[in-house]
Amino acid sequence: MSERKGVFLVGDIGATHARFGLVSAVGEFVLTRVFACADHPAIDDAIAVFLQERGALPLPREGALAIASPITGDRIEMTNHPWRFSVKALGSRLGLDRLEVINDFTALALALPHLRPQEKQAIGGGAAAPASPLAVLGPGSGLGVSGLIPCPRGWIPLSGEGGHATMAPATARESAVIEHMRRHFEHVSAERVLSGPGIVNLYNALAALDGAPARDYGAAQITDPEIAARDPLCAETLALFCAMLGTVAGDLALTLGARGGVYVGGGIVPQLGERFARSAFRERFEAKGRMRSYLAPIPTFVVTHEFPAFLGCAALLRAE
Repeated sequence: MSERKGVFLVGDIGATHARFGLVSAVGEFVLTRVFACADHPAIDDAIAVFLQERGALPLPREGALAIASPITGDRIEMTNHPWRFSVKALGSRLGLDRLEVINDFTALALALPHLRPQEKQAIGGGAAAPASPLAVLGPGSGLGVSGLIPCPRGWIPLSGEGGHATMAPATARESAVIEHMRRHFEHVSAERVLSGPGIVNLYNALAALDGAPARDYGAAQITDPEIAARDPLCAETLALFCAMLGTVAGDLALTLGARGGVYVGGGIVPQLGERFARSAFRERFEAKGRMRSYLAPIPTFVVTHEFPAFLGCAALLRAE
């Protein structure tokens, strides 16, 4: 791998934004761009525009794309966006010798061992246990979940759809919120509350329970600190969101035995800064009765790297 020349094409494609990069074989980012998915009718068009901006850089011969979608074969149909494509056909059209497509949170899991200390914010806990699984989850347009399992030759990433597991309430207030949502959704998953649309669902449910008028807010407005300072409903929504995320993160740590650490990524939490650090996330993470002593030493982090999926995609391409 050290003899490779040129650059890798890497991408992180969500429901709203498509991020593309060119990364050297030693992991240096040489070009990054962010596009609005709605501005391009197909993924091919977005990548073509990106590659036109490379200047004197060579065309990549290998690429890896992280997609917010289940990856079950050659045909990719995004969960929250209309882009659809064949991996084999896309690689051929781009002139690539190799194209890998993985779930976006599988890519984030692969990035975890490559994060530098300044690219993650510690939120409680102790020191990571060596040679132990890592867990990662993150709210954005949906709720991504993955993990990383140590093995003698490195790490094995997990591919799953844990964000669609059933959301469990931990307080009477949360029970009332979930019960209200059951009247509107066939299944109240974790993603129904722990995502951008989920924040709006939480806000509307709390307003309905209190008989209060609900404003036509989006997630960005509900989580805006200035709005929350004068709107108690927005403040409670964010508090509930952080606490419920702690519940799910603790469940994930128990399920995977993630004594190496639990990481929170996605597009929402890294923007909250100290508000998240001061929230009930960590207390709820540990609030598992007799398993509190097991969870208390496990460190939790917020991923602050701007393009963590790029690190994971590049690690995948280098691995072979």
